[in-house]
Formats: sequence, C-alpha cells, structure tokens
Amino acid sequence: MRAKKSLGQNFLKSEAALQKIIGAGELGPKDTILEIGPGKGVLTERLLVHAGKVIAVEKDRELVEFLKTKFEKEIGERKLILVNDDILNFSAEQNVPERSSAQAGAPSKANFQQKIMCAESGNVLRSYKIIANIPYNITGAILKKFLTSKNQPERMILMLQHEVAQRVVARDGKESILSISVKAYGQPKMLMKVPARYFSPAPKVDSAVIAINNISREIFKTSGVDEEKFWQIVKKGFAHKRKKLSSNLKGLVEKEKLSLLGKLGDKRAEDLTLTDWIKLSNL
Repeated sequence: MRAKKSLGQNFLKSEAALQKIIGAGELGPKDTILEIGPGKGVLTERLLVHAGKVIAVEKDRELVEFLKTKFEKEIGERKLILVNDDILNFSAEQNVPERSSAQAGAPSKANFQQKIMCAESGNVLRSYKIIANIPYNITGAILKKFLTSKNQPERMILMLQHEVAQRVVARDGKESILSISVKAYGQPKMLMKVPARYFSPAPKVDSAVIAINNISREIFKTSGVDEEKFWQIVKKGFAHKRKKLSSNLKGLVEKEKLSLLGKLGDKRAEDLTLTDWIKLSNL
C-alpha cells in the first residue's frame, strides 16, 4: 500500500521512536487515546496494548479498509473505534460513536457530525490524550483545534517536523506565535529527533517527537486575562517581526498605556516570554 503525498502520509518504522511515544504517554487501562492518521496501524498496535480505548481517525478510505481487517478483533470488542474522516472535522464536544464506522465518498463536517449524533450508543469524550504521527501539512491546524477546544486533551504526544518542533519549544531562545500558542495552554518538551530514514517513504526533512503536558486554561483563569484579547495582542505584536513592540501595538493599545510598557516596548515580539505577554494583556 503506497503512501499518498496529498494526505501527507509517511509511515513510521522506528522502534525506538514508537517506544518513546508510548512511554511519554504514560498510558493506563483507564486512558482513552485519540490517534490522528493511524496509517498502517503500527502505533495503533502499541496503543491498544497499553490503553483502555483508542479512537483512530483516518481520512484515507483504503487504509480504513486495511485497518478494519487488521484490527477486526479489537473493533469487535469496541476497544478500537475506527472513524473514516478528516480529523479537522472531529469535535471532542460531540458524542463519540461506540462502534467503528466508515462512510463512503468524500468526508464532510456535516456527515461526520451526523454520523456521530446518530451513533447507536454514544458517549462524550471527557478525558483523553492525543498520541499520533500527524500529517505535517496540517500541524498548525491540529494544534490550534485541540489546544483551544472547550474539551482539551490532557496531554499530546506528537511526531512533527524537526524544524517545527524546535519552533514550538523555542530552542533558539526566540519565541513565535506558534510557541506562545502552545505554551499558553501546556508545557511543550522535545523528546527525541527522528531522522528521515526511519519513515517510509523517507520525507525530505527530519522529524521529532514532542510532548505537550498539563494542558489547560489555568493561565487565563489565574491571571484574569481575557483569552480573546490576549490573542489579539499577541497577533498584533508579531505582525511586523523587526519592529519594536510599542510600534506594533499602536492602534490596539491606548497611547497613554504604551508608555507603561517600559523596557518591554523596546523589545521585539520574539524576545517576550509568555509571562511578558500576560503582563501586557493586563494593561
């Protein structure tokens, strides 16, 4: 079965990486795992051994048929719920089906939600972890979708492009909208680098496993900062990377308050920590 470039498919074949991912997940029999793009089920096999239930969302119809055969026993036992759809259509606030299902034709948000709502015996996904080798072309969309959802996962263990993983943890000491977006909701950590040769087919870039632990909205609750306003300020602050923060925030922050920025106003957005952004928002 060939990987499809259009779906960003690169199948992992590194035993060391698989062990690292499973270990970082700290899995137990009570855990529910949401796996994004299970592919040929290499990671799925290990998740099923260590977790209580796995919900695997796969967009590729051919792979779904392959997985239905490979995991017929686990699907029959309802330990594996296999869903044929785009992960960006998935809603952790909706009822998750008790039985695996695969719809014909192109996935759509309306069909996906209808399929879930009409499940024979659904249950709301209350506590879950995301563990996946995700399609790299939708990394940003996946992070935003689940970190900002009402029903957040408690942790995420993800395989990303190495360069993107470095940006998430701000390895060079320079922050970005991506790194602040992750750190505002959890604690990211780089776990290991995975060279391109450990995938089939081998991508043009190396990958890395990252963990995002302790996911919550606690920072907004404890600081009293409005989440929506916080992101308005962050996006405005990063609008022009080479300009000082005081220049970027003109028009959003009142003139008299700009003077209260002090030394922060002379810095560029990439030099500000998450704590600095919280202070700015409190102005």
